[in-house]
Amino acid sequence: MLGLPLNPGRDDRPNPGPSPAPAEASGWPPSRSLIAEGVHVMGAARTITPELKETGALTVPADLSTADGVAALMDSALAELGGIDLLVNNVGAGDDVEPAGFLDTDDTRWTRIFDLNLLSAVRATRAALPSLIERRGAIVNVSSINSRLPAAGPVAYSAAKAALAALGKSLAEEFGPRGVRVNTVSPGVVRTTIWEDPDGFGGKVATGAGAEHSAFLQQIPEAFNITTGRITEPQEVAALITFLLSDLAGNITGADYIIDGGTIKTL
Repeated sequence: MLGLPLNPGRDDRPNPGPSPAPAEASGWPPSRSLIAEGVHVMGAARTITPELKETGALTVPADLSTADGVAALMDSALAELGGIDLLVNNVGAGDDVEPAGFLDTDDTRWTRIFDLNLLSAVRATRAALPSLIERRGAIVNVSSINSRLPAAGPVAYSAAKAALAALGKSLAEEFGPRGVRVNTVSPGVVRTTIWEDPDGFGGKVATGAGAEHSAFLQQIPEAFNITTGRITEPQEVAALITFLLSDLAGNITGADYIIDGGTIKTL
């Protein structure tokens, strides 16, 4: 997903840019949140549904797990918006993320998971950086608490998200002196189709545990030892992303913000 400045005092800058944010991960609420702050947003997804169009964002049909898909989004953003001030790398999960162990995850699945969950961000960031440097912009990468709890989820997905968090640190250090801030948001369980779709990842986990899907969803806070007793709402993740992109967070960079209701207990 790409966008323009959040601070009205900075509206003298050129038109905003896009920020890749497909419908996986915490979905399109970040687009709505940014648009509410006056940001011009462009996002991509493999399928542009009526729900995505209703956000008010410009949309590009693209598979961001491929180099061509990312190029299509970035080319459209630069052509239609004139530049990029904000970048949200919010692609996540994907069809290849299954509740499977290491020995059941072959090279093809490893490659697909890394293409979607890591290399999509690498490619989008590389394409956006010239504009972000010029405009002294900001990036938010959406990772996962699986980067800190690798045994809690599919091994390839956890490894890809850990790599994404490390990438954020490296980018913050390299491009901070040139005016670009880079931060990471790491959600725990979020109320999205990843968990709520009976045919999705959550449904498969429930089946593997011999549980009925709706009952499984109700038991997640207890099973995951979530301190607040509930899972995170997509709008809460969106609000955190919006804050980190805003001038209110002007001296925050290289940070990894966990939003998991207290699932992670360690320092």
